[in-house]
Amino acid sequence: MSNIAVAKRYAIALFEIAKEHNQLESIEVELRIVRTVFEENKDLDTLLETPRISVEKKKEILKEAFSSASSYVMNTLMLLVDRHRADQITALVDAFIELANDERGIAEAKVYSVRPLDEAEKAALSVSFAKKVGKSSLRIENITDPGLLGGMKLRIGNRIFDGSLKGKLERLERELIRN
Repeated sequence: MSNIAVAKRYAIALFEIAKEHNQLESIEVELRIVRTVFEENKDLDTLLETPRISVEKKKEILKEAFSSASSYVMNTLMLLVDRHRADQITALVDAFIELANDERGIAEAKVYSVRPLDEAEKAALSVSFAKKVGKSSLRIENITDPGLLGGMKLRIGNRIFDGSLKGKLERLERELIRN
């Protein structure tokens, strides 16, 4: 079974528990913190995959790192360590967030712009682009990219909407070369 399928199975189980106990929002917040910790500490992944360290020691490390996490999140992490699937933690988080977003009709979007966007601009983008991807709203992460020259570029899932000046110039250049 592929690693993505394994992570998705654990995510579905945790998602069902979260829904059943009306803790979808709080568990999602906790899982986002777990993902951030793993992204910022690449050594933690290596440590949890090392066969020289006992399963009990790995559990202690996770319990200490995520001591404020709910029992549902902690039990899921412990289960992954028990089954030697600690390398699937971030994939599980991503799958859980995707399930939670689908439940609420939300999509994750990355917006690349020359300058930081204010809340009104983010809201306007959310309203106009959510309809294009069949969602009710977007959760926008704004990334400043001075290389765009002007305009902005949106990435929602695997779809890219490029309204940047750099993108327009590249399209114009390809058109001129073709003709």
